[in-house]
Amino acid sequence: MQDYRQLTVWHAAMDLAETTYHVTGDYPGDERFGLIAQMRRTAVSVPSNIAEGCGRRTRGELRQFLGIALGAIHELDTQVMLSTRLGYLDLDSPIAASLKRTLAMLLRFTTAVDDQRRAP
Repeated sequence: MQDYRQLTVWHAAMDLAETTYHVTGDYPGDERFGLIAQMRRTAVSVPSNIAEGCGRRTRGELRQFLGIALGAIHELDTQVMLSTRLGYLDLDSPIAASLKRTLAMLLRFTTAVDDQRRAP
């Protein structure tokens, strides 16, 4: 459908994934197979699903993968909140701002795709 590498939202999601890797690198070693692995998988899922949706043939398939990306970003938000509660992250961690920015962009992109679908 379109080249995902041209999308600002995909770049923001890639930045979020990169930030997640950097931030979780400071987590305790006993979280290696727990929260660290889960957060990293979830963060990678966001740009991956945007890319996969853009590579599909129909707008409906794109919407489906954008929905999965939205679910993943909410999952990551929950993991960030848990990390804060456990004392692994501060409230002003760079991941929080990146997450908020990426979520807003993803919501706008999803709305634009929905609006195109309704257009005659």
